Amino acid sequence: MSPNRRDFVKASATAAAVTALGPRILTAQPSRLIVAAPGEAYSEELAVEAINAARDAGAQYADARVGRYRRQTLNTRERQITGVSDAETYGIGVRTLVDGAWGFAATANVTKDGVVRCAREAVRLSRAAKRSQRKPVELAPVAPVKGTWITPIKKDPIDVPIEEKVALLFATNEAALKVPKIRFCTSGLQLLREVKTLATTEGTLITQTFVRSAASFDATASDAGITESFSEELPPRSEGWEYIESLNMPGNAAEWAQVAVEKLTAKSVDPGVWDLIIQPTNLWLTIHESIGHPTELDRAMGYEANFAGTSFINPPEKMIGKLKYGPEFMTVQGDRTQPFSVGLCAWDDEGVPADTWNIVEKGMFKDYQTTREQAAWIAPLTGVNRSHGCSYADSWDKVQFQRMPNISLMPNAQDVTLNDMISSTDRGIMIRNRGSWSIDHQRYNFSFSGQAYYEIKGGKVERMLKDVAYQASTPVFWNSMDLIGGKSSYWLGGSFSDGKGEPSQSNGVSHGCPPARFRKVDVINTARSV
Repeated sequence: MSPNRRDFVKASATAAAVTALGPRILTAQPSRLIVAAPGEAYSEELAVEAINAARDAGAQYADARVGRYRRQTLNTRERQITGVSDAETYGIGVRTLVDGAWGFAATANVTKDGVVRCAREAVRLSRAAKRSQRKPVELAPVAPVKGTWITPIKKDPIDVPIEEKVALLFATNEAALKVPKIRFCTSGLQLLREVKTLATTEGTLITQTFVRSAASFDATASDAGITESFSEELPPRSEGWEYIESLNMPGNAAEWAQVAVEKLTAKSVDPGVWDLIIQPTNLWLTIHESIGHPTELDRAMGYEANFAGTSFINPPEKMIGKLKYGPEFMTVQGDRTQPFSVGLCAWDDEGVPADTWNIVEKGMFKDYQTTREQAAWIAPLTGVNRSHGCSYADSWDKVQFQRMPNISLMPNAQDVTLNDMISSTDRGIMIRNRGSWSIDHQRYNFSFSGQAYYEIKGGKVERMLKDVAYQASTPVFWNSMDLIGGKSSYWLGGSFSDGKGEPSQSNGVSHGCPPARFRKVDVINTARSV
C-alpha cells in the first residue's frame, strides 16, 4: 500500500516537533553519533507529494528522491592554499513509469507546487519515451520499507573549521619539505555530507545520511637534474573527521616523502617477463578496471557503449558459469555492506536493501551487478529474480542508473603474509600504490603502473626499481595468480569518484584485497621509447 500525505504526517509528528527545535542527534552505533541535517520531515513530505502527483497524472510507478548535498574540497601546495570549494545543493528528482517507459524530471523549486509540476513533467516525458520504447520496462520485486540510516561517525568533517583543516595540510607539507631533496609537496581533503530521502508508490519511505572523507599527499624530490615523485595511497572512507586524524598526515609525511628521494637512485627496470607481487594499494585499481567495470550488466548488454566502452563479458548466456576468470581459490564479492567502505549504505536509490553476492566464485564468473530493471534480463541464467542493489545517482537532478558497488578480492583462508610471498619468490617485482593506467573499452587489454617498485631475488627484497608497468589481458592476468594473502593482509582501497554515463555521474567505491602474486607477467620499461 502506498504512503499518502496523511499517513506520513501522522507517522512523523514527533520527528517534525523535534526538527522544529533544531538538529537531531541520532544513535548509529554505541558511542557513535551523528548530527542529522534539519528538515528531514519536510523532505519526506515533499517526496510523498511528488509520487502522489505522479500517480494522479497516470504513472503506474514513481519514485522521488529529495537530496541535500554538501561537498567540500581543500588543496594546498607547500605553504599556499591552491583551492577551496564548499558547495551545497538541494532539490528533488522524480522518475516515472507509464506503460513501461521511463520519464525523469528534476527541480530545485522545493515547494508543493514545484514538486507537483516536476512529477507531471516526468509523466509527460514517460509518455513521449513510449513512442520509441522497444520493450516495456519490468521491475524486479522489492519489499517496501520505511526507515532511517546514517553513516556511523564520531565527528562530522564538514563541521570542522576550515582553519583547522588548512593547518593540518600545512603541517603535513612542512614535515615533508624538511626531508632533504624534497622540492615540492601537495596535500588535500575531500569531504561529503549527503542527506537523501526516497519515496516510491510501492510504499518505500527512507532517509539516509552519508558522510565520506578522503585525503591526498604527493611529494616531489629533485637532485642532479633528476626528478621523482611519490603519492601515498590514502583511500576514502565512510567515516568522519576521526578518520582524517587517524591518518596522522603530519607525522607520516616525512616517511612518505622519503620514498620519492629513494626513487632518485632507483635502477630502471629491465623489460621482460617477471613474477609480480602486487600490494593491495595497487591491486585495488586493477580490480576496479578489469573486474568491476566489465561485470556491470548495462555495459555487457551494450547500453553503456559510447562512453568508456562495453565489456568482454558478453553475451551473458555464454559467460555465466562458463568464463574462467581466475584460479579456483579466486572469489570476488560485490557488496554495499563493508564497514567503512565508500559504497556502504542500507538501501540503494531504488529502495533495495544493501546486498552481498559473489561475482566470481571458485574462479568462475557467476553474476553481474544489477538494478531492478536489469535483474529480469538474466534471471533465467542466474536464478536470481531480484536486484543486487546497484542503483545510484550522484545528485537529485540526475536519474539513477546502474553503478558499481564495493567489489573485493576475498583473502586466503590461510593467513599468508606479504613476507611469505616474498620469501617464496625467486625473481620478481613488488609493486606499491597506484600510478597511471590504460585499458581498452571492453576492459580486456590493459597496462598499469605504480608508485614504487622493488626487485626480489632469492626470496629477499634486493633494491628499488623504477619505470615499471605491467600489461596483460584480463583473463590471462587473473589466471596467472598463484597466491593471495590472508585476512591479516587484507586492505580496503578505493576512489572518491568514479565516472560513468553521459551526462557523466560520479560515485564513490571501495575495493578490498590482500596482496597477490602473479606468475610470468609482461613488464615494460616506461622510460624507453618503442
